[in-house]
Amino acid sequence: MGIALNEGLSQISLIFIYAAMAVYTAAFLTFANHLSRLASEKKKIRGEATKIERIAIILMIIASLLHGVGVLLRGIAASRVPWANMYEFSITGSFVVVAIFLFALAIKDIRLIATFVSGFTLLILGSATAIFYVEVKSLMPALQSYWLVIHVTVAILATAFFNIAAALSIAYILKTAAWVEKSKLKLVGTMKRILAMFPAVDKIEKLAYRFNIIGFILWSFTLIAGAIWAERAWHRYWGWDTKEVWTFIIWTIYAGYLHANATRGWTGKRSAWLALVGFVAILFNFTVVNLFFKGLHVYSGLK
Repeated sequence: MGIALNEGLSQISLIFIYAAMAVYTAAFLTFANHLSRLASEKKKIRGEATKIERIAIILMIIASLLHGVGVLLRGIAASRVPWANMYEFSITGSFVVVAIFLFALAIKDIRLIATFVSGFTLLILGSATAIFYVEVKSLMPALQSYWLVIHVTVAILATAFFNIAAALSIAYILKTAAWVEKSKLKLVGTMKRILAMFPAVDKIEKLAYRFNIIGFILWSFTLIAGAIWAERAWHRYWGWDTKEVWTFIIWTIYAGYLHANATRGWTGKRSAWLALVGFVAILFNFTVVNLFFKGLHVYSGLK
């Protein structure tokens, strides 16, 4: 007896995702306006910027609620967890990024990366709906396991923490870039004033390091859970499949990042760049590997 699929509910889910994208766009523009006002030297404008930030956060919360409903409805429509293909992983993963960011807003110093988070989420959802979208369908036999829930849940959480750490690393690199200091361009001058409002570079680095530690622990469990799942599905823990190899490469990059920070004093720009290399590897693993490589773990859902 097959699992019941609800195409109508799947379409309603897509409508909620589109609605979330519209509100995320408004949040992104409002956060950008907030930053531009903060960059002004006028006290009156800076006071107004605080009100704009509150509006932007409210918009982000509304967008995340719409986003969450869209993810939930997709899961109900498929009668399973909604992360069996690239579209579902994208909408679920981006929702987790926003949820973790909103939860972490208690850490006031990360509020300034809100423009990046809202913009990146919008980019992911845009790609998901325009490129990765597939009709709701049943799982292939290898995916019909509770290990799907365990393995992919932890992978999504790890990616979300790495995402926020990457945003902080970008802020660190720009804040310490010599060309930013030397440039006479008006746009760069505005960016310099915005970057000046960020915490000190050592604090940004510590925040990025903490997010990367959490991400690394979760990614380690992703690797272990994936091996256990592979043994259950294909009767071997490791088979040098493309996705397995790239998962291990990502683990190695972040292990090197943490080791270099802890034992070699490898901090500053080199550390920030290495963290970005790790996140680029995650994006490569999700997009290029899924779309252009063959293997047992490639579940793009696209033909």
